[in-house]
Amino acid sequence: MTQTQPLWLRCETKPAEHRSALTPTTARKLIDAGFAITVERDPQRIFDDAEFEAYAPKDFPIIGLKELDTPGPDLCHTHIQFAHCYKHQEGWVDVLARFKRGGGKLYDLEFLEDANGRRVAAFGWHAGFAGAALGLIGLAEQLEGRQLGKQTAYPNEDELLKVTRSAVETIRKHRPDNQVKSLVIGALGRCGRGAIDCLEKSGCRPEEILRWDIQETSAKSGPYQEILDADLFVNCIYLSKKIPSFVDRAFLEKAGKDRRLGMIVDVSCDTTNPNNPLPVYSINTTFDAPTVAVELPEGLPKLEVISIDHLPTLLPREASEQFSHDLLPSLLQLPYVTGAAGSEALQHVNEEGKGAVWTRAEALFRKHLAEAEANGA
Repeated sequence: MTQTQPLWLRCETKPAEHRSALTPTTARKLIDAGFAITVERDPQRIFDDAEFEAYAPKDFPIIGLKELDTPGPDLCHTHIQFAHCYKHQEGWVDVLARFKRGGGKLYDLEFLEDANGRRVAAFGWHAGFAGAALGLIGLAEQLEGRQLGKQTAYPNEDELLKVTRSAVETIRKHRPDNQVKSLVIGALGRCGRGAIDCLEKSGCRPEEILRWDIQETSAKSGPYQEILDADLFVNCIYLSKKIPSFVDRAFLEKAGKDRRLGMIVDVSCDTTNPNNPLPVYSINTTFDAPTVAVELPEGLPKLEVISIDHLPTLLPREASEQFSHDLLPSLLQLPYVTGAAGSEALQHVNEEGKGAVWTRAEALFRKHLAEAEANGA
């Protein structure tokens, strides 16, 4: 072949259909013949995704979103994904050890940055929007004496807002002052802006939304009474170091029944990070079971936490379109670091040249790999 022939193996949608039009063996033969094979992940296919990845040429970068299942095989490819291992999350050494043993490489999507240190693509805005939405819906359910049940994706923002506006009215009904008070920490970032946009579009009045960022949190040390005085607290910070707790169990117990707070949404979701500023829960929640109750002495008002680590899935189409659009310029530079752009193009790779976003990401990977090796990887 003079040109690469693309071929996409789609996921089967018929229930209980475990067969596949291609197998890892035939896919390898097609690749050898000049085909570029794309395989949609399929949880019910008889062949595991890893079996297809094992037959992919080692110079084929593999792109995805969430972290790979663990435990798993050694990783010999370049993976572009959110790995959740650079901030010492639980199991971080094991994640990086798989790359060390396999000789692979990680380009972590969370740390693809431009020359100014700003992320080139992020789901943050939709994470904040979805987190605030679920916080309102969950709090309304709590005040009605119910627990927030299984959540499914919405086709668009408008459909979600219909539900959140109803939730705001329900919360108002239960408050003597007819207010829905919220506090967003990290208000100036992508997540915070998304959360505030959702609150405003859902019918929360501007004066009901307290907006904090680093200036406010650094003005005094936590825990913060302002969190307890809100109905809903949405944590949208980017955690990079140890900071005083925003709220902890001792602070909650001391407040007793004198607490308005009923729902915490931890959009940042640093659940297993040893520096987590919300040490009142210890598990990530899911869309099947969105909330976890904070364990408090009997007789105290109920307090729940939402800690879903892929909140933008609540609005999957809009979130994916935005993220992919923002990532595209960097993806178009990927050939300059994989060699696909040719030797002349590779000569232009430098800190601020073509492909610089990827060279910076690789340098960060090497740094954390060395740290993992020092910890037994």
